[in-house]
Parts: sequence; C-alpha cells; structure tokens
Amino acid sequence: MGCSFSGLNALYDAVNGGGDVWINENRFRIVRQLGEGGFAYVYLVKELGNDSSSSDDSRGGGLASKVKDKSHLSDEGTYAMKKVLIQNSEQLELVREEIRVSSLFSHPNLLPLLDHAIISVKATQEGNWKHEAYLLFPVHLDGTLFDHANTMKTRKEFYSTLDVLQIFRQICAGLKHMHDLYPPYAHNDVKPGNILLTNRKGRYPLAILMDFGSARPSRREIRSRTEALQLQEWASEHCSAPYRAPELWDCPSQADIDERTDIWSAGCTLYAIMYGVSPFEYALGESGGSLQLAIMNAQIKWPAGPNPPYPDALHQFITWMLQPQHTIRPRIDDVIIHVDKLVSKFSS
Repeated sequence: MGCSFSGLNALYDAVNGGGDVWINENRFRIVRQLGEGGFAYVYLVKELGNDSSSSDDSRGGGLASKVKDKSHLSDEGTYAMKKVLIQNSEQLELVREEIRVSSLFSHPNLLPLLDHAIISVKATQEGNWKHEAYLLFPVHLDGTLFDHANTMKTRKEFYSTLDVLQIFRQICAGLKHMHDLYPPYAHNDVKPGNILLTNRKGRYPLAILMDFGSARPSRREIRSRTEALQLQEWASEHCSAPYRAPELWDCPSQADIDERTDIWSAGCTLYAIMYGVSPFEYALGESGGSLQLAIMNAQIKWPAGPNPPYPDALHQFITWMLQPQHTIRPRIDDVIIHVDKLVSKFSS
C-alpha cells in the first residue's frame, strides 16, 4: 500500500519527549504545533542533517534524494508533518488508503505527500492506539481559505471578482487532475478548510487543495436500497455537511454516482470564496430550518456583497453548478471552460 513500517523506536520516544522525529532515514525537529483534529496533529518541522549530510547540503541529500519534484523542497528545510494516532485496524487501513491515494496525484494545485512512515508503538494509559503515522508535506503558513474567509468577514472585506475567479480556477485545475485519472477520483470533501491559500505580492493567491483522506474512485453503481444507505452513511462520515451534494444525502436505489459530487462542493466553495460561508449554512440559524432540505432543494440565498456587488454572472455560474439532479450538473471540463470565459471577460 506504499506504507513504510519503520520500526524506529527513536521516532516514538522523540515525539513523546518533545525532541526530534525520524521519518524513515530523515530526521526532523518539531518547531511548533500548527493544528489538530480528531486523532491527528499537524506540526511545523525542520529537516536536520545526519551523519551523511549536513543541513547545508540537505537539498542534495536527505529528503531531497527521495522527492522527485525539487520545487517541493523548502530552502529553509521546513515542512508540515501530520501525526495520526491509530487506534484500530480500520483506522490503520484508512491511513494506508490516504497514503496510497495521495501518491497518485502530481499537480501544482494539489498538496503533494513528500514522505511517510507508519510505526508500531506501545499502548499508553492515555490512549490505546497501536500505531502512529507520520505524513510529510510542504508547508504553507498563510493558512486555509477558511482562515482567510473568517479574517475577511471580521474586517468586512471581500475578494475582487477577478481574485475570486483566479482562486476558483486553481481549485478546478486540481480537481481536473483527479477527475481525469483512470479510474476518475473524487476528492469528496472540497471545502474552504481543505484549501491552502498563500498570498503572493502583486499576484492573486495560490490555492492548493489538500487532505485526500476521503478521496476515492468516483464512479459507483448503486443498485439497491442497501447500497444507497451504505453510501449515505459513508458520506455522513467523510463529506462535510454544508458542502455535501444532494445525492449523498438521499441517494436513489438506482443511481450512477460520479465525480460531479465534487462539482456541487466546488460550487458551494465558490460561493464561500465570495461570501465566507456555504450557500446553505443560513438554514442552521433559522428556527425550524433544515440544512438537508435547503441543499436538496438548492435554496440559495444571496447576501449583501461588496460595494459594488459581485456581477450576476458569478451568481448564475454558481447556480449552474448547484443543480440538485447530478445527471444534469456540469463536469469539470465544462466548468473550466466557463470560468476561463469569465476570467477573460472581467480581465478586460
């Protein structure tokens, strides 16, 4: 499955003692924690030299010897490390699958997995996990689109129409890479919290789609009520509710599900780039409101936007992607053609 059972007790001892971390033959120092969620923790780490290489020539040895695309290497030797505490065999298989799927992708708008290790550890009084996984990625310290959206809402700021389109175009480029694989893969959890956004002076922000823990082959033949319910249950665990496509809320007993579930999530994300939230989250604040019902009926509400407001062309674009019937929803190639036309229109 592409996983490496390192067996380095030093890795376990170092992390629990707050020292250095080994991922296979490469050594990293934990600088600080960046975030956490569930049984996963994300740290900023710095690559250290070992006996055969020093930090001065780390780009020629160490991690550099393993990474094919050298543009992913950090001049400062800093990276993001995701540590996952694994309690049972099901969680172990999920991490293995995340590693396998992440290794399929190679695109500037998809976060690459640089290295990984899964090790056996001793159970402790604080927890009963039997393995720990370490996944190493390039680091983007400006945060996610979700972080940026919250900051901008506080300041009552909005992206320009052109920045909205340029950010969204990059998300589409990453999705196209996934959808064009054979078999096609769906991300299944496209949302602002899974999009890294890096500011670039004098240019629109760089957008990178991350977290492939829910990514799976996109095409599923549903031929019974049991299969439909199984898909709904899986989606409830892996696809964030405000961005989840209608067919994953209420799947027909006879249906061919495909990667257009991501198009729905992308449409919601475009709305969130503009207004900071999913187009259906308003239902959570209404008395008797139902998020599922708002999604199933595609009941979009357009808030007051910037002054002047966003053009109707963007609202129409979102509505086009948020077709409740997935069989008439556009595919990623159609979406890219349309967003390129809008970029051209609003660039002139």
